Amino acid sequence: MSTLALPDKKTIIGRFAPSPTGPLHLGSLYTALASFLQARCQQGRWLLRIDDLDTPRNRPGATTAILSALENLGLHWDGPIAYQSQHRAAYQAILDQLDQQHWLYRCDCSRKILTGETYSGRCRTRFLSRDHPHALRVKTHTQNIEFIDSLQGAIKEQLTAKLSDFIVKRKDHIIAYQFAVVIDDHLQQVNEIVRGCDLLTSTPKQIYLQQLLGYPTPRYLHVPVLIDPQGYKLSKQTLATAVDTRNPSAVLFTLLELLKQQPPAPLRQASAAELLAWAINHWQPAALANQQTHTAP
Repeated sequence: MSTLALPDKKTIIGRFAPSPTGPLHLGSLYTALASFLQARCQQGRWLLRIDDLDTPRNRPGATTAILSALENLGLHWDGPIAYQSQHRAAYQAILDQLDQQHWLYRCDCSRKILTGETYSGRCRTRFLSRDHPHALRVKTHTQNIEFIDSLQGAIKEQLTAKLSDFIVKRKDHIIAYQFAVVIDDHLQQVNEIVRGCDLLTSTPKQIYLQQLLGYPTPRYLHVPVLIDPQGYKLSKQTLATAVDTRNPSAVLFTLLELLKQQPPAPLRQASAAELLAWAINHWQPAALANQQTHTAP
């Protein structure tokens, strides 16, 4: 059983939140299985949310393909599926609240202006009309954000006034990921988040928003990101291929090996249900500790 259970007795609520920009590839399923096992080994709930806010990137049929792949592998979720697009009113209400409290400001900086990775604070004291095309940024202050990741250990990042102000609503009116995910997880009462290390740097910003909004901070467990032999993260942008889940046992066995769970060789012939039962009972996320990338076959 996992040694990373939460110290109290409340029900663990985890989630998997893919974007419908294409079918699931090996990296997506790797994270999904880790999230599923972490929740199930603690007799917790595992929720499914479709992060469909970035409409220009959504692809027809992608949600159906995602659901089919999960079902084929026996990764059954609890309760109804949540869709970010159903939460737009909640996002806007909270943005309005933050705006009234003077935590937000309008920004019209283009990528050409923003030549560096950090924001210059250019628009923090400028006045921009609501009718002028703009994004919304949240004000930050100089402070340290610290948390203990269950696999990566102690994480500390200093948010700097002005330089760390980040976008919560894009110029194209789409709610930014950093903001939406905080609201979504709170609405679903998620208290343990398992996801890839590529999102580790986003976590301090999300914790900042949780603190600003008075939300509890979930426990985090960031698993290594699967990379290809050339060192690139498996993703739709790098043309990672969809996983054929018609032989679910073979896929699950491969994923368990990638997760360093060392499934016994005889389980190659087991059913998907048998493999998952073994994996839940033997889940050891600590086998992945202190790694941020892992090369896929």
